[in-house]
Amino acid sequence: MDGQPHSRRWNALSWARVQTLLFRYTVALGTIALLAVVCRHLPLNPTTVALIYLLVVLAVASRWGLTLATTTAVAATLAFNYFFLPPVGTFTISDPQNWVALLAFLASAILASRLSERARREAENATRRRKEVERLYFLSQQLLATDNVVELLNSIPHFVCEAFGLNAAAMYVPSRKEVYRTGTEHPELTAEQLESVSGRGELVVDEERLLCFVPLRIGVKPVGSLGLQGAVLSRESLEAVGSLIAISIERAGAVETLSRNEAAREGEKLRSALLDSVTHEFRTPLTAIKVSVTTLLSPDPVTSEARQELLTVINEETDRLNRLVGEAAEMAQLDAQQVELRREPYAVRDVIAAALEAAKQNLGGREVKLQVADPLPKVLVDEARIAEVLQQLLENAVKYSPAATPITITAEAAGSMVRISVADQGPGIDDMEQHLIFEKFYRGRDQRYRVQGTGMGLAIAKAIVEAHHGTIDVTSQLGSGSVFHFTVPAETKATAEQA
Repeated sequence: MDGQPHSRRWNALSWARVQTLLFRYTVALGTIALLAVVCRHLPLNPTTVALIYLLVVLAVASRWGLTLATTTAVAATLAFNYFFLPPVGTFTISDPQNWVALLAFLASAILASRLSERARREAENATRRRKEVERLYFLSQQLLATDNVVELLNSIPHFVCEAFGLNAAAMYVPSRKEVYRTGTEHPELTAEQLESVSGRGELVVDEERLLCFVPLRIGVKPVGSLGLQGAVLSRESLEAVGSLIAISIERAGAVETLSRNEAAREGEKLRSALLDSVTHEFRTPLTAIKVSVTTLLSPDPVTSEARQELLTVINEETDRLNRLVGEAAEMAQLDAQQVELRREPYAVRDVIAAALEAAKQNLGGREVKLQVADPLPKVLVDEARIAEVLQQLLENAVKYSPAATPITITAEAAGSMVRISVADQGPGIDDMEQHLIFEKFYRGRDQRYRVQGTGMGLAIAKAIVEAHHGTIDVTSQLGSGSVFHFTVPAETKATAEQA
């Protein structure tokens, strides 16, 4: 059944070629005959007629090739002899010089045809090579567009078909034992043939069926094989395509391996940072609690004031431990998106007041300036969560700015959002660190050992803001302080009416 459609296509192609040849011969020989009729009625000498016929032969050679040009040259010689060399109307020649002229004309026509055919063929080859180079460049650009191995393997057959105008393509990769195709399976690009070409490493070209099978290899290392259907490319182009695809597959694999190794290194660094941070933060309160308890349990007498101070230390450090555990648990919940937000409209001043109350102990009497625009729409938020964001920013400002400097809270409308900012007059943040400070466990290079903390506060704040479909960022300049600002949705008329 598969052979019948192929046979019909071949018969149709053969008949089309026959029709084309018939048309070309008719035009060429008809032109010779027409010129014979026209030139006989014009006052032209034989030399002029011979040059006209020679131009026709050159035109045929440059357009349709040597075979047809040679036939045209013979026909032109016969027509020149019959109609223009005496005795006219016969194929005999009375003057021996005319024999020389006739043979010279035939030789000139055939030689000129050969030269014209060679020039035409070289021009066509140059054009074909130029187009193939352009297609190879286009293919190389597409192959370099992705570093994902799986995505690249699935896309390569489509890239090749698009670049060279093919009907179908299939690629076999032995390392994955899989064939990647353009669309449905093509009956002529079988997996067995692709595996055979990959194993032998030999180029296979079937011009009659318009099939090409190309081994993919880097040097002597086999990478796979590629099957093409719909056109026959030159051997140079096929080898170039095979090399390009093999290199792109190896490159994508190397990039993927490098990315995995880099991710593993980053993961190890993150685990080390986490262990260092958690160990340090947990050890400090545990040490204080241990020392206090040991002192209380010692046989030496302890005054009531000292006992009260030690109990206060235990109480504060226990609260600190509890908060550290709570931050870790909250970060895990936010990462897993297991936190349910209770979003309701609240006045911005109320949210700020709740945050100030929660951070009152850590503020320690620090001056806080409020700059809230009036009027300002309500915000549609989970008040407790957004107050927690503000609390984190306030405590961050307290840690990283001098005690004598004020902290400024600003709120203003920003389209459909409300922007809330917390500004301090601390040392500022380096440009290279500004995009890192919202990452988990990251702390400033110059502050990580001077200021207590786990580096989770800003990460928690970012997760809460993004859960509200807002954004959080920082604007900072070394020596001039920092401004942390985030946006939350403002209450709209629609939500107000629904409420």
